[in-house]
Amino acid sequence: MPEGDTVWRAARTLHAALAGKVLIRFDLRVPRFATADLKGRAVLDVTPRGKHLMTRVEGGLTLHSHLGMEGAWKVYAPDRRWGGGPPHEIRAVLGTTAATAVGYRLKVLELIRTAQEDRVVGHLGPDLLGPDWDAATALRNLLSDPDRAAAEALLDQRNLAGVGNIFKSEACFVARVNPWTPMGQVRAPERLVDASKRLLELNKKLSSGSRRLHVSGRRGLPCPRCRTLIRKASQADRPTYWCPHCQPAPSP
Repeated sequence: MPEGDTVWRAARTLHAALAGKVLIRFDLRVPRFATADLKGRAVLDVTPRGKHLMTRVEGGLTLHSHLGMEGAWKVYAPDRRWGGGPPHEIRAVLGTTAATAVGYRLKVLELIRTAQEDRVVGHLGPDLLGPDWDAATALRNLLSDPDRAAAEALLDQRNLAGVGNIFKSEACFVARVNPWTPMGQVRAPERLVDASKRLLELNKKLSSGSRRLHVSGRRGLPCPRCRTLIRKASQADRPTYWCPHCQPAPSP
């Protein structure tokens, strides 16, 4: 699943390719917006908001996209063959004289008024990688439901935006919190907020596919701290990884 660092890098790549340039191709392959045509308008910027991408175009319009589980934006030179997936998986094509951005398997794709962006992202908590980041607000949000498991609270984008399934496990490990611990029982819960912020800041600087991970995807391998074998279990229908020694189960 794409997480905040992936979306941040995608926004940076799209912004570098499109911002300040006039669209010569605009093709949305979703029924509701299939007839939309923004050719001749300049792209103003591409901004990430949690796991959402906002591509703003002249005339007060924003192309809102969300990668979901399998989506991706790819940028190609004009003479380069597109290789992000088969044609039937393409949902959007935005072209300039210098580059073409192609959106594959996008979970959400819609054209909205820029002034109405809050309609689709206004519910989000502080963005871990955004200018609105506010650690105190994120902590209050996490603690607003004291009975909710720590890992599940981190995943709720209304609490803080940008943590996905990978970094929920990573943040719990770094903060030495068992993922099933109710938020009201977490000692020093601010460590979860700090760990989430530090992990995404670190990984946004790395190339895609080269994340530095402690426990995620490492079931049966030794913990980098204590050498105990990492475990994996389902939590709210998603995989969670943790070290049973460094992150002991909460007391009954």
